[in-house]
Amino acid sequence: MHIKSKIEGFEDWLFIEELPDNYNVQTPLAEKSMTIKRTPVSRFSNYTISSGGLFLMHAHMQFNEQAKIIFEIEGETINSQFIFYEPKPGSDDKQKAKGARAGARHNIRYIPSLSGKYELVPDVAYNYFLVVLSKEYYFHLINQDSSLHADFVEEIKNGKYTSISAKDLLVSHEMKQIITDISECKRVGELKRLHTEAKILELLMLQMEQLQYDKHGEMKTYTDQEQEKIEQARDILDQDFANPPVLPVLSRLVSLNEFKLKRGFKAYYGITIYGYVTRLKMERARHLIIDQKMTIREVTYEVGFKHQSHLSEAFKKYFGILPSEVKS
Repeated sequence: MHIKSKIEGFEDWLFIEELPDNYNVQTPLAEKSMTIKRTPVSRFSNYTISSGGLFLMHAHMQFNEQAKIIFEIEGETINSQFIFYEPKPGSDDKQKAKGARAGARHNIRYIPSLSGKYELVPDVAYNYFLVVLSKEYYFHLINQDSSLHADFVEEIKNGKYTSISAKDLLVSHEMKQIITDISECKRVGELKRLHTEAKILELLMLQMEQLQYDKHGEMKTYTDQEQEKIEQARDILDQDFANPPVLPVLSRLVSLNEFKLKRGFKAYYGITIYGYVTRLKMERARHLIIDQKMTIREVTYEVGFKHQSHLSEAFKKYFGILPSEVKS
């Protein structure tokens, strides 16, 4: 497969990769990083991993003028795509009307070949994560006869460009964490390959798991506006998980009734609002203990508990061990 991309108007390509379709564990991973800062780019960084049958990229980009990205793929590929976008603080209503609202979406697409241009809105921070797999590699990860993607496989057999979901789906916290794990992995050599492959498979699993919810019809009952409100609720919890608003308050903040908010949140993210907040607290607590070397007392107040005993009880229930055992 042949993959390349550039910013329209720039002479140099961001990357040009010619990769064999066949999956080979003996082929080493190649890693590359680059940054750009020149008009109209206000921020651009790109990290790529490539090997036989695999190309992965994670780009952060923001432009101060309207820009276009040229992207070309030759060869049959399956693409796992994630895009996060957030307007610059203070962006005016006109920008938002052009589609510059904050959001995060994902999908899996079969692309027999592609040559296109993608318009980027000024002053919007884009975070784009893409995994390109050859057809051979994809079916190495997920059996061709699996019921998880039966309809998708039929379209692949017909050689038709298609998406596994007719509508892009919301990105979950677990998906974001896996993307971070892949991009920040410090392992090298064979361990790096094993880690990357395992995380890609986990990411595909979460995408298909969410698709199963969608097929059961629960997610189809919500309008685009209601989906945005559910996503807004999650953003509020992400920012204020140490002291989260109670359900009635959260409901008013996003202008969505409590029943729809509770049910929709569970349908979209596969977890209750309470469970989501608990997970954020526990993951943050573990990070502060292990990486920041904070005391249990400091962590207790940082993640919103009044007493150390409350943190210890919740931590033990979530991780199976006490925070003091992690620290030791």
